[in-house]
Amino acid sequence: MTFRRSVPTNRRAVLRAAVLAVPTVAGLGAVAGCTDYDDSPDPLLPLLVRAKADADAAIAAGGPEARQVATVRQAHADALDEEIRRLNRPRPERMPRVPATVDDVAQLGNRLGEAQEQAAGLVGGLPRYRVGLVAAVAAGCAAARQLGPDLGGGHPDPLEGVDAARPDEEAVSALQDALSAEYAAEWVYDTVTAFLPAAYDNGLAAGADAHLDRRQACRRLIADAGSTPRAAEPAYQGAEQVSDEESAAELVVAAETDAASAWHGVLERTDDGPLREVAVQALIGSATRLTSWRLDAGVEPAAPPLPGRG
Repeated sequence: MTFRRSVPTNRRAVLRAAVLAVPTVAGLGAVAGCTDYDDSPDPLLPLLVRAKADADAAIAAGGPEARQVATVRQAHADALDEEIRRLNRPRPERMPRVPATVDDVAQLGNRLGEAQEQAAGLVGGLPRYRVGLVAAVAAGCAAARQLGPDLGGGHPDPLEGVDAARPDEEAVSALQDALSAEYAAEWVYDTVTAFLPAAYDNGLAAGADAHLDRRQACRRLIADAGSTPRAAEPAYQGAEQVSDEESAAELVVAAETDAASAWHGVLERTDDGPLREVAVQALIGSATRLTSWRLDAGVEPAAPPLPGRG
């Protein structure tokens, strides 16, 4: 006699069995999609496990930088857990184990880098309603690494792989918004030079170059779609008038925040993998610069947990 291992039932399985047992009513077809339910584990689960472990490890490490990292990673865990619970897919009996301790802050930075790569690697294949969250988690990890030199932070290189499939009308509209944000950021970086001391020169030059790179990528993608790239405005208005070092830094924070939001919008309005890769690179770029400028401007928290999501 052959024995088969019994499979523990879950709420989804019970509901599914009940629905399938209901006879078809005259005039109505079978309930759409019931037999297509995905029983595989949620692909976001590994991100959740790592986020929780990183938060615990950062708390155990102690120190001001680690505590800020713990806040960021706990925010990731909370957001991921909410999304995973919303879909309520079966969870495996054994989850991957991630150590909840680190030897030092440098190791914590390495773990943030690994988490960033893990999240960014999922962006190409996720549905639109999830891709923004996962990309923001990747960007949040990159942002957290800017909190201190021991975390190994750094700004991304120029964009790679800007050749995407022909964007559709919705994607082009999102790219036009991103282009406007890039124009504004370039204008801001040029404007604030009059109010910032020489100590900012390297950051200003690097930021201006990065936004030039992204502006050119936007224009190329829009033109490749057969559309006309939006023109830049003669000038842009911030919420507050720039008059000193503090207000100048705050204006750059606002420009980078807007750019992150615009690229996050691109991610949620296209299914094209290469275009999503461009968008997540741009989002991470703004997230890293955003943290640096928030530190200079005294904005708290310095590292936004989920850049681009408001």
